[in-house]
Amino acid sequence: MSRLLLLMTTTTYKARAFIEAAQRLDLPVTIGSEQPQILAAANPAAHLTLNFLEPEEATRQIVAFAQTHPLQAIVAADDDGVILAAMAAKALGLVHNPVEAVLAARNKYQMRKVLAEAGLPSPRFTCLSIHTDPQAVAEGIPFPCVVKPLALSASRGVIRADTPAQFVAAFHRVVHLLQQPEPAGAERRFATQILVEDFIPGQEVALEGLLSHGQLRVLALFDKPDPLEGPFFEETIYVTPSRFPPALQEAIQSCTQQAITALGLREGPIHAELRVNDNGPWVLEIAPRSIGGLCSRTLRFTDGISLEEVILRQAMGFDITGIRREERAAGVMMIPIPQAGILREIHGQSDAEHVPGIEEIRLTIPPGQVVIPPPEGSRYLGFIFARGDTPEEVETALRAAHQRLTFTIDPLPPSAPPLSESPPLPTPA
Repeated sequence: MSRLLLLMTTTTYKARAFIEAAQRLDLPVTIGSEQPQILAAANPAAHLTLNFLEPEEATRQIVAFAQTHPLQAIVAADDDGVILAAMAAKALGLVHNPVEAVLAARNKYQMRKVLAEAGLPSPRFTCLSIHTDPQAVAEGIPFPCVVKPLALSASRGVIRADTPAQFVAAFHRVVHLLQQPEPAGAERRFATQILVEDFIPGQEVALEGLLSHGQLRVLALFDKPDPLEGPFFEETIYVTPSRFPPALQEAIQSCTQQAITALGLREGPIHAELRVNDNGPWVLEIAPRSIGGLCSRTLRFTDGISLEEVILRQAMGFDITGIRREERAAGVMMIPIPQAGILREIHGQSDAEHVPGIEEIRLTIPPGQVVIPPPEGSRYLGFIFARGDTPEEVETALRAAHQRLTFTIDPLPPSAPPLSESPPLPTPA
């Protein structure tokens, strides 16, 4: 029986969800990861150690593995694996996104160029080497602007600047981030340049979808009710269904489809971020993977199946035409980190869980670990999930639950090394 290859780093939040989805479908699964697994020797068909930094070599490994363990589909859980997934699937003749399209989607500067050339609404933008003297170019930068790395996710390194002095400070801060040992993985290939673009005002939305032969099927459209004006862009609340008028929702979908077509993406999950203002929707990013963190837990489909199961069903060639998202409103709050330091205590979880509409609170960083907010950090203190009859009920529940949580965070001692995130928790079994 053909197998499914799941590509995921050991730091992903999404390991358990994808593995459980594969188990529900009774699929033979191989986990491709960047670190050897303890039990790999006992079941060599279930584990494959791959260097995500060297996708050409990793592709050769996957092709060799498939000679004795035939693969039917390759799915990447996160950004780190999407380039390798496209390359390996192409080499094996499996359904895949074009490698060039994935490379363009992973590089924010290349994506901006493609979308601008396609005539989609685009901000002014430029790409600078990390060796550029920001003081020398600051006077020529239009403000407000946003300074960002080419490939980091979760708003890491994304900073708004309103003046030349703020631009210089933001540029140095992003350079410092890119020169740290982390970010690791495939991100390193994009760590020598910085994108500078006009700040786009408006309210943000996130679109979750699936592609088949280049055609977009929208699974959910999330509103982000908290204003994301900067200087940093830590996301908090996602609520679906969207409260935008139907005509504007259709415009968002159309704009996303145009961006997907311009990039050349064709198959599998899509997570799009857009801003909406008086001039309509503007694409911020298109990622050829599903929604990040634990946020997919907000989405339930026919017979209670998960987003990950929908993705695997499509990848394995199962019919998903009858699958629909449940009608109830749902939302998630990514619990923000209020300050950098050492997390000592967490209080109020039981009270927060008793707020009407709250379904679950998942705290993901235990006491004793260093916590870092954006723009350097990329993790959250946890996730709050809610359901209700209306989006307004869901948003109210999320805010009420968050107000009942308190976190004691001690400042880092003066002798502490430069900020870097604590290692994530071990991947769930």
